[in-house]
Amino acid sequence: PTGNITASLLLQSADLPGETAFSATSPHFNAEEAYSAHMPEHLRCDACRVIAFQMQEYLTKAESKRSSAKAQSTRLSESEYVDTLENSCSQSWENYGVQEVEGVKRFAGPGLKNQETVSVMMTGGPWPARLYKLCHSYLGEFGEELIYEEYRRRPAALAEFLCFEEHRACTRLSNTQRKSPNKVKALQSEL
Repeated sequence: PTGNITASLLLQSADLPGETAFSATSPHFNAEEAYSAHMPEHLRCDACRVIAFQMQEYLTKAESKRSSAKAQSTRLSESEYVDTLENSCSQSWENYGVQEVEGVKRFAGPGLKNQETVSVMMTGGPWPARLYKLCHSYLGEFGEELIYEEYRRRPAALAEFLCFEEHRACTRLSNTQRKSPNKVKALQSEL
């Protein structure tokens, strides 16, 4: 999993004469990124945002199915939102992976901004299990009821609640970066 893969892409466009070649290299993972059972600290903010996006998608879909099936409120029952959040965490996570852009490793996939560069995204490997484990840790830390109440209060702001409030994954990372701008690269090169 730590070996580099280089992908070359040859494009021909009707708008441009000739061919344009792009080359991209897969991320080079250090020992923690490749072998640890836990999500590396420098990827936790992206991972949290991914998890919040998936929880929001699953809850929105569950509420829309319920509201179309029944004329009553779209509010889910306790068993429904518990099952929905559990299902959001227990999915395969196969659409997510890590790419390296300008020397910084970032998660890529649905719910995250696309990087405007050509890069190779490494999916599979340890990433799905880490997302699964981290997602379930949020269910344990906050509880399904509080997560659902936050979703009901501000559906589009679930990531803000889970990831950006004080002492959460994204605020810890941004505080670390403010103190030392090279901390992320230092974390990546450790081990």
